[in-house]
Amino acid sequence: MKLFETYIVRRVGMMFLVALLPVLAIIWTTQVLQRINLVTDSGQSIGSFAKLATLILPTIIPVVLPFALVIGITQTLTAMNSDSELTVMEAAGARRSIIIRPIMILAIAISVFSFLVDNMVEPKARVAARQMVAEAYADLLSTVIEEKNFRRIEDGLYVQITQRMSGRILKGLFVVDSRDPTFDLIYYAKEGAVDASGSSLLMRDGEVHRKTADGDVSVIKFDSYSFDLSDMTQSRGQATLRAGDRSLGFLLNPDPNDADYKAKPNGYRSELHRRLTDWALPAIFALISLVIAGDARSHREARLHPMVSALTIAFALRWADFYAANQIETAPYFVGILYGINIAATVIATFLLFRNRRMSMPVSIRNRFGAWRQKLQERIPTPGGTNGSGA
Repeated sequence: MKLFETYIVRRVGMMFLVALLPVLAIIWTTQVLQRINLVTDSGQSIGSFAKLATLILPTIIPVVLPFALVIGITQTLTAMNSDSELTVMEAAGARRSIIIRPIMILAIAISVFSFLVDNMVEPKARVAARQMVAEAYADLLSTVIEEKNFRRIEDGLYVQITQRMSGRILKGLFVVDSRDPTFDLIYYAKEGAVDASGSSLLMRDGEVHRKTADGDVSVIKFDSYSFDLSDMTQSRGQATLRAGDRSLGFLLNPDPNDADYKAKPNGYRSELHRRLTDWALPAIFALISLVIAGDARSHREARLHPMVSALTIAFALRWADFYAANQIETAPYFVGILYGINIAATVIATFLLFRNRRMSMPVSIRNRFGAWRQKLQERIPTPGGTNGSGA
């Protein structure tokens, strides 16, 4: 790589990191805060919460990378144009490849990195995070619930105990179960225990109140009663894997006997084609950025900032990909549309780039934009007077 190409790569790379790290930190923080209930609901330590936060990071990196690259490329090339570096290069007869080549090498490297994260690191991180959350809730009844405090086990199920004894014995049980919309159940028991398998709560010497939707209440006293926890412990003690948690190998050749695959086969098809297209977005966005900001332009030319134009097109393309990938679940023909969107964007950007065509605003819009700017300047008072005129 030539000296000037190295200079461009270094500048674009630094700006890429400057854009990537703050945006990544903000999105990561919002995602982590949504899972703060792991600590508050299940009594986990801050170390467990930090581990979960780390496992979330690979899921957002591939989403942020393409847009950070757009910012890095457009901002760097705009700065070079403002410093007349691009103008000097054109005047000296330098080929555009001296700018295109290093940027595309960087973009392809980022695309490969995105592919590795999306298909190798992220599925493993998702599985580990799901398993961690499942294990955190699996033994909630017998070890985590605080004495004399109500604790939500899951939506519609609340438990309070008066005292915890050795051997999984619980004193003063109070259970509220409103998971069934047709009736509510309230259990009182002097004593209870969670069995060794964690699949049932055994209550002794108590009563159950059953309240129907129309307000009727029935009371049943019992000497011994078993409250079934099997559904809850199975769903919480074992992580249920979805299409997004699967490896690329599984998506290419799914197990026909897998329960989740049998329930949602189209979801696996959608996830497969999403992964086979998303990784190329950094390279595609780099081509678009080069078309918009890769040539020398006059400072007097009325145009939107290249970063705004490039990000607008990038967001539109990303939204189109997202929409097409989601539609695959109900309409398989969107597979062709998904690939067609990316191929068309690549072909058009490449054609404009190598034909040295400029992406600019239409004349009518440019004239209107210039008129608005002129009116704005006339209304802004200058230091020497009002509205640009002397006193």
